[in-house]
Amino acid sequence: MATSIKKIVAASLIGTTIEWYDFFLYGSAAALVFNQLFFPESDPLTGTLLSFLTYAVGFVARPLGGLIFGHFGDRVGRKTLLVVSLLMMGAATFLIGCLPTYETLGPAAALLLTALRLVQGFALGGEWGGAVLIVSEHGDTARRGFWASWPQAGAPGGNLLATGVLAALAAWQPEEAFLAWGWRVPFLLSGVLVLIGLWIRLTISESPVFQQAPPEEKAPIVGVLRHHGKDVVVAIGARLAENISFYLLTVFVITYATTNDIANSTVLNAVLIASAIHFVTIPMWGALSDRIGRRPIYLAGAAGIGVWIFAFFPLVDTGNFLAITLAVTVGLLFHGMMYGPQAAFFSELFGTRMRYTGVSIGAQLSAIVAGALAPVIAVALLRSYGSSVPISIYLGLAAVLTLTAVYAARETQGSDLTERTPAR
Repeated sequence: MATSIKKIVAASLIGTTIEWYDFFLYGSAAALVFNQLFFPESDPLTGTLLSFLTYAVGFVARPLGGLIFGHFGDRVGRKTLLVVSLLMMGAATFLIGCLPTYETLGPAAALLLTALRLVQGFALGGEWGGAVLIVSEHGDTARRGFWASWPQAGAPGGNLLATGVLAALAAWQPEEAFLAWGWRVPFLLSGVLVLIGLWIRLTISESPVFQQAPPEEKAPIVGVLRHHGKDVVVAIGARLAENISFYLLTVFVITYATTNDIANSTVLNAVLIASAIHFVTIPMWGALSDRIGRRPIYLAGAAGIGVWIFAFFPLVDTGNFLAITLAVTVGLLFHGMMYGPQAAFFSELFGTRMRYTGVSIGAQLSAIVAGALAPVIAVALLRSYGSSVPISIYLGLAAVLTLTAVYAARETQGSDLTERTPAR
């Protein structure tokens, strides 16, 4: 029995929100507490750098997750793989909340933390492609950008939830209690959230576009490499500025602010407000891409963030709550101009029986060099130069690469997803 598009969107949005909550929770905790709990023998900035390296490990596993989940998602279907990814992510996050720290296990604690982070990355690598495809393939052509942008809103939704829980605990608890046990609460909460998401996902139907399409390759990756090599490169390039900017604006900014003696609560609340606005506006950008095309919106977002980042850090340096909120909010609006149309844009690049693989590989390969390394590179640049300018130049150069990739791509708005291999 077919499921209504609204129910499909709701199931995808709730699932991606939970998965991103789990993934971003780690990033926020890496900036706030993991340096003290798992790397206490290092100086604060080195401890944070080591903490972010374990954070980056999750991104390394994402292409492998994308390849394996993509293979089976193109062979078996989207729905089953989405259930598996949600269970894997929830279990890994819950277990992080149970981990003993350096004080109990010594260096082995960091190794266990890294192993669970790998599981998180593997699961997220398979989640994203399936979530955006099951909506894209259920929705109508005229409003695909709008419908497919809702799973994208799960990213700020998850970040909003993770940051909100951590901000509340940090505000209500003394620092000693937060470091002793309070940080574990958001990770353990993931177990409840996963059960809710799982119940919803099990009630939706498989993608009708997938069910009607005949198999094209025994190994979908072969079809991707044969027919869509350029499209994979476009996806990788398109993700660079989008991915780097998001993690600088929402994860690294916490470390940057604390090194400038700005209270954790100030920057966490600023990110909280900005994420709420980001959540609301992502579908608006997706809807606008249905009217004027994917590329114009994407190009405007890449250009905007490449310029805005040079104003971003000076605004944060003021220490003023309103200025910091403005800095993060405007940055995330530019990010949303790329992220909103992205789901439909990438879905329309690939043929049906190789779409899960193509979308996942393109997006997750980029995540290694973009999102994985962004906080690490930013901390290293800050440590080496003591200035935010090199970090702004870093994102500015990424924006140029994204502009080049998207400009070279074809406009995909209005594509027929039932085509075996979309026209170029």
